[in-house]
Amino acid sequence: MAQSYLTKFAYQTLQTSKGLAGLAHKGISSKLMEILAPSAVPNLEPLSRELLLELRRSVEALEKLDWLEAEEGIYPKAQLFEAPWLEWIGRYPLVWLDLPSTWERRKSNTVHDIPEEIDKDQYPSYYLQNFHHQTDGYLSDHSAGLYDLQVEILFNGTADAMRRRVLAPLKEGLENFRLRKTSCLKILDIGTGTGRTLKQIRRANPKVELLGIDLSSAYLRQANRTLNSGNYPLTQLIRGNAEQLPFSNESMQAVTCVYLLHELPKKARQNVLNECWRVIEPGGVLIIADSIQMEDSPNYNVVLNNFEKVFHEPYYRDYINDDIETRLYESGFENVTNKSFFMTKVWIAQKCQIQDD
Repeated sequence: MAQSYLTKFAYQTLQTSKGLAGLAHKGISSKLMEILAPSAVPNLEPLSRELLLELRRSVEALEKLDWLEAEEGIYPKAQLFEAPWLEWIGRYPLVWLDLPSTWERRKSNTVHDIPEEIDKDQYPSYYLQNFHHQTDGYLSDHSAGLYDLQVEILFNGTADAMRRRVLAPLKEGLENFRLRKTSCLKILDIGTGTGRTLKQIRRANPKVELLGIDLSSAYLRQANRTLNSGNYPLTQLIRGNAEQLPFSNESMQAVTCVYLLHELPKKARQNVLNECWRVIEPGGVLIIADSIQMEDSPNYNVVLNNFEKVFHEPYYRDYINDDIETRLYESGFENVTNKSFFMTKVWIAQKCQIQDD
């Protein structure tokens, strides 16, 4: 009991520290931008005291659930503390050095500043952009090396806790295949990026076969370093477009999709969901985690509007007003449910078993 209390206290202390660090970074960087690049300062709506308190309560609820699910054994408590801290500390100065170029792109509305050596024919046109105004978009090792740290700063240390919301429904969804050997089950993560979600899935499901697909070779290189440096089974990482998944029909028992849909135009968004349905075996599950939407909380609309002003997210406005549930049903999924956790919304959709006559 004492050990559990100390572990919980350590977790709460860590989350508080990360939250304060994120707020401090954003506060200082905003002041610097006002001084050094005033024309790049976005015109943001102020957040009311009531909204700030509501956001704080939402973070507390997320962290309480995060700890509870670890206690229940959905994932190990050690996972609550997993982060490449030494690597992030070493790269943190690069985040500061990268800010002036980010400000310049925002000021000049330059959104196609990608490496010249990139073969544009290998990518859909919507991908060849500086999402978030970040240097090189998703197309360099520099970008991949900073991404996870930048996301942790953006969400004040709650990014991993929000990603972990896919783990409980994933375990529940795989129960339909409980009579099979665990090592025969396949989970595919689409838009896998640096592999952070796959690493969490592996810690919670160490014997399941994992696959990840992403358009960026640079991000897959980072994912390979994250995932394939220990004694776990090899995680298969494939460069490809989730609109045309290179997998057989009904070959996966579960598919996850984390923070991808809001960066897709609506047609691509539907194509990806259709492909997810195709590759999932009847009885399997799709779990999506992405930004909350306008319908979820009217009080948060100010936050969503501000996010769009700060970051280059060309399809975000369409996404936050999109009916993802209807899209899932149109793809063929059933029993669609959703729930929000701080700034992340999670959809769970089943591909139902074929009923015998």
